Amino acid sequence: MYHSILDTSVEFIKGVGPTKADVLKKDLGLFTFRDMLAHYPFRYIDRTKFYKINQINPDSQYIQIIGRVISKKVIGDKRVKRIIAVFKDETGIMELVWFQSLKWVDTNIQVGVAYVAFGKPNLFNGTFSISHPEMELYQNRHLGRGNLTLQPVYNSTEKLKKFNLDSKGIQKLIAGLLDQVIPQVTEDLPQYILDKYQLPDKRTALLNIHFPKNQQDLNAAERRLKFEELFYIQLQLLHNKQLRQLKFKGASFELVGEKVNRFYKEFLPFELTNAQKRVVKEIRIDTQRGVQMNRLVQGDVGSGKTAVALMSMLLANDNGYQACMMAPTEILARQHYASIISLVSDDLVKVAILTGNTKKKERNILHEQLENGEIDILIGTHALIEDKVQFKNLGLVVIDEQHRFGVEQRAKLWRKNVIPPHILVMTATPIPRTLAMTLYGDLDVSVIDELPAGRKPIETRHLYEGQRLRMFGFMKQEIAKGRQVYIVYPLIKESEKLDLLHLEAGIEQLSYQFPRPDYQMSIVHGQMPNADKQFEMQQFIEGKSHIMVATTVIEVGVNVPNASVMVIENAERFGLSQLHQLRGRVGRGAEQSFCILMSGNKLSKEGRIRLETMVKTNNGFEISEIDLQLRGPGDITGTQQSGVLELKLADLASDQIILSEARNTVIALFEDDPQLDKPENSMLKAYLQKLQRGISFDKIS
Repeated sequence: MYHSILDTSVEFIKGVGPTKADVLKKDLGLFTFRDMLAHYPFRYIDRTKFYKINQINPDSQYIQIIGRVISKKVIGDKRVKRIIAVFKDETGIMELVWFQSLKWVDTNIQVGVAYVAFGKPNLFNGTFSISHPEMELYQNRHLGRGNLTLQPVYNSTEKLKKFNLDSKGIQKLIAGLLDQVIPQVTEDLPQYILDKYQLPDKRTALLNIHFPKNQQDLNAAERRLKFEELFYIQLQLLHNKQLRQLKFKGASFELVGEKVNRFYKEFLPFELTNAQKRVVKEIRIDTQRGVQMNRLVQGDVGSGKTAVALMSMLLANDNGYQACMMAPTEILARQHYASIISLVSDDLVKVAILTGNTKKKERNILHEQLENGEIDILIGTHALIEDKVQFKNLGLVVIDEQHRFGVEQRAKLWRKNVIPPHILVMTATPIPRTLAMTLYGDLDVSVIDELPAGRKPIETRHLYEGQRLRMFGFMKQEIAKGRQVYIVYPLIKESEKLDLLHLEAGIEQLSYQFPRPDYQMSIVHGQMPNADKQFEMQQFIEGKSHIMVATTVIEVGVNVPNASVMVIENAERFGLSQLHQLRGRVGRGAEQSFCILMSGNKLSKEGRIRLETMVKTNNGFEISEIDLQLRGPGDITGTQQSGVLELKLADLASDQIILSEARNTVIALFEDDPQLDKPENSMLKAYLQKLQRGISFDKIS
């Protein structure tokens, strides 16, 4: 599976050398032959179809035209210089325009010569033009790797183009490299998997991904390479899960005792939803097995994750263990603390909080109580992972919004007991199923997909700038009913780049519309000192202010049941996930709540889709699927720390079926051959052994 020739530096590809190799490494991250072969085309040009100039219309996508350059001139000064060539065929004329690489264009694009021009046409003042067309000499169009009907197009950079490594130059390098190494490429998927899914072998797939003869060959090659990519991610994740279960024994929570039973019968102020009961049961089963639990609980904003976490922590307490809960911000940690102490009494359980702002005297007392076991549940921020924080017997760690913590930060909590504590991870950011399978593929996943009884769906409305007075009138109506309002802005100060209604200008406008003393405002943003922030939030929480004007610091962590209106300014500038999180700050009481999305009149296509999605649905999982399609996985999670999401070819938004096939194949593989001892799985075993020795490599072999 692993051949050293593929680890040869790109420098030794024919036509590269040290200088070009340096740019390939810096600009495209291509270091070896293996990397080069995995630099797949991002699209293909159908070279069988040609257009005449009089056939172009404003809706035409990428097209190719055979014509002759009849004139060429440089226009403009140094700052906005461009080259315009007039391009003619027997049906008419159009323009070819270059704004960059002007020296190359001036030297290489010759007047009177016939070319094939390829690009996306634009219509301006009645004339069609193509900006930065791909140009090929008409007489050379049949040269290259065979008579290609689908020509690969590769990502390049302006710097690489200076070394003649544009898409065509890279195509030439890859063609030569394939000729050189393809006989030494061996298979890295077992034959029985290839047979089951009717996948082409590795050599065929590599040849057809770069130089397909037809669409059918290309589709088969893409499916094979996507399957391989996702298969190896799942192999790694599920192997890690298996290793952890073998390696890390966990405390066994055999007893459901007084704390859980009393809380459920005497303290819990509402009936658990069926979804909450199901998740509590899953956690209960996990913690009885004597193996460290690693479970992710996904639940929409307001679905009752905190109650589930509390019952899990009480279960740990019933079995003689302490529990802790770590949140990414002090605001959120304090919110959890307030929420939990409102649900329990001191005679049931001793709860404490530790943050970066805890005073030294309080901290010393807390450390002592923690070490002697007086504290049952500790809630806090990153302060929990400090070496000074020692537990008597930590049995359960709850991590909220875990994507905000690094792997090493989480691991520090695991090391705070001889027997690693059980891990319960919670997120209010609904994660699409495909993303959960990759980002959290080594965790067991629970979903709380019901809202507590009595909650009314939030009504979401989209208003344009011209409807602002209507929005102010609606705010006044709600405040007159005794309700409170959030207004969220994307920026604190005016930005030269973004024409946004910023917080400072907004406050000025609001002060005019909502004058004191009739209306009170709290103002919160990320640049305020913590103490000021806490004071302003407390004013709003206690109902002393009517309006909370904020930046996105309130995205998580504020729970004010009396707040019934969320106004989001410049809503088109926010991602779907963030809009959904902000909307979840209201709708926490019994009254009808509203979310008003304010936007400018000009919306991009994506901006319009985001706002229409928010108006149409309150379902976080539905929203997350659309978000994945719009933004891609890295943006949704805010992190790519695990490397899992650096996919070369597969797309989690569109390749869900292939991902499911790959994951199910790995699950069946480990059920049939847990140690991968069978001869047909030897290549997979060798790959995992190399990983364990710290050698990680892409799987072109």
